[in-house]
Amino acid sequence: MSRDAAAEIEKLRNLVRYHDRKYYLEAAPEIGDLEYDRLVERLKKLEAEHPELITPDSPTQRIGEQPVEGLRQVEHRVPMLSIDNTYSLDELRKYGERTAKLLKGEPIEWVVEVKVDGVACSLIYEEGTLVRGVTRGNGRVGDDVTHNIRTIPDVPLRLLAGGGFPAVLEVRGEVYMTNSDLVRLNEQQRAKGEPSFANTRNVTAGSIRMLDPRICAQRRLRFFCHSVGSAEGLKARTHMEFLEEMRSYGLPATPHVECFPSFDAAAEHSEKLVERLHELDFEVDGLVLKVNRFEQRRRLGATSKSPRWVIAYKFEKYEATTRLKKIRVQVGKTGTVTPVADLEPVELAGTIVSRASLHNADEIERKDVREGDVVVVEKAGKIIPHVVRVEKHERQQRLKKFQFPKDCPECGTELSKDEGGVYIRCPNPQCPAQLRERIQYFASRNAMDIEGLGDKLVNQLVDQGIIRSYGDLYRLTLDQLTDLERMGRKSSEKLLAGIAASKNRGLARLLNALSIRHVGPRVATLLAERFDSINAMIQAGEEQLSEINEIGPVIAKSVYQFLHSDYGLRTIEDLKQAGVQMQSKAPAATGPKPLDGKTLVVTGTLQRHTRDEIEELIARHGGRAASSVSKNTDYLVAGEKAGSKLAKAQELGVPVISEDEFESLIG
Repeated sequence: MSRDAAAEIEKLRNLVRYHDRKYYLEAAPEIGDLEYDRLVERLKKLEAEHPELITPDSPTQRIGEQPVEGLRQVEHRVPMLSIDNTYSLDELRKYGERTAKLLKGEPIEWVVEVKVDGVACSLIYEEGTLVRGVTRGNGRVGDDVTHNIRTIPDVPLRLLAGGGFPAVLEVRGEVYMTNSDLVRLNEQQRAKGEPSFANTRNVTAGSIRMLDPRICAQRRLRFFCHSVGSAEGLKARTHMEFLEEMRSYGLPATPHVECFPSFDAAAEHSEKLVERLHELDFEVDGLVLKVNRFEQRRRLGATSKSPRWVIAYKFEKYEATTRLKKIRVQVGKTGTVTPVADLEPVELAGTIVSRASLHNADEIERKDVREGDVVVVEKAGKIIPHVVRVEKHERQQRLKKFQFPKDCPECGTELSKDEGGVYIRCPNPQCPAQLRERIQYFASRNAMDIEGLGDKLVNQLVDQGIIRSYGDLYRLTLDQLTDLERMGRKSSEKLLAGIAASKNRGLARLLNALSIRHVGPRVATLLAERFDSINAMIQAGEEQLSEINEIGPVIAKSVYQFLHSDYGLRTIEDLKQAGVQMQSKAPAATGPKPLDGKTLVVTGTLQRHTRDEIEELIARHGGRAASSVSKNTDYLVAGEKAGSKLAKAQELGVPVISEDEFESLIG
């Protein structure tokens, strides 16, 4: 046996493992495919010349030579329990409340991670070497699929030695396929004259159970670990530490994981995260919320079916296949230029869909979306339909790549891309398209709540040059309105009264209405609670703004820049001249708040408050506004024509109060 050959073989193995880690785990490859292939080929050649040096954990041993005769059943060392799930945000919050009671109110950190839609598997390492891979099966017994697990390139056959790994380590996670790889696989299927695959999960489930690992290897499956089964010598004491420890061993851990100091913060993050799931190249069927500390998990324990320290927040997903007729772009209220797919109408989740979001130029490029393509469209929960992937195997002819416009399609201003971001914007605040969107939002219920100022009327006012700013709304005359299409005297008078009433909505609503980047209802409320007037906000520096809880430097910079820009200063002065009030409607409450820890539900038609206004008051006084009545509801605020929620409250014995009683309650 040549010592030189042994040394070179070990060096090559370490190099291949290093580059596998850079490519699959860190998405930061340092060499090209050709150079990588040459390393592997050199390693194979040396091992062929010195077969006595071949070891089971060598990168060349990922694919066995012969198929297995059948799948063997293996009992899990620790049962793989299922996870409780909910499709309701209210139920999710109730779960958080129940968990807090079980831990007697002690602080709990919560982790939020994506729920990958694949096949659950358990990987077992002994002394750092992969010895077995088993599917979840029925939770007690699964299929031994070690021969196929070994073909997955981001599953290390041997853990990194520098990590000081446990003697026995069982990691659990999800085997999955990316949408990009499904597109590639279906192109290969078409070239061979074989049928295409419908979705990534079906391919994964079928591939991981194949008897021939050579076929599985061609499918490019991948793996994310998300939890631990049996382990001897695990160092981690929290979930976040566990994920970091797994990465140190060379295992791919679930991405986009964040930890929060409270359940409310985790739930709020979950709502925002759902809207960004289109950015992922793999399928997700929900989010998972977990208690971070292992010691608290131990005390929470499990039922016979599922652990008490984890819950899945799921949403219904619907898919359909149709043809993309045209890609067009639209300009939003903050200047964001968004591509939209015009589709051949298709039924999706019980409705006919003819448009879908393409989100941004980078996404079009990444998915290689072209006009004329057959595409898969998905709708999940309340999120608008979006294009998941292109069925490239259906592409019968050469189609032109979509060229994103360089100038604004509405005003002709040169477009610019966000620094370090993906969005392309029109920087012209006077752009008619932006103005239409901003005025529509200004009048919406969450903003200045101007009833009767609908989209069609806004379009007329902007297109005819009557409205060029927010302030112009307050200078509208009866004659101007009655000259417009479908605007009679009575409806015009009613609209003018609504515009006049909107002058007194308060600072929080005004800040939300101004379409400042990163400022929505929640941020606007926080700013209005900290500063009692717009003048006080203008005098504050960026640092002072960023010190507000939940604001941070990005939002603070955006607010500061708006308040000190020529456009922002002109807008504020114009609205002041029009008589719009720019003070908080009430000073921020200090000390104990009357609704601290209380959950309220609002139903029926109220006389003095809109639904958004009363929910804002609930939050300002320490309470939480829920959408459905349960035994955890403290009060039901009932207006006229209260229906099923009132009946439910009476059935559960929940106190029912009027609008007057609510106002007395908050003082």
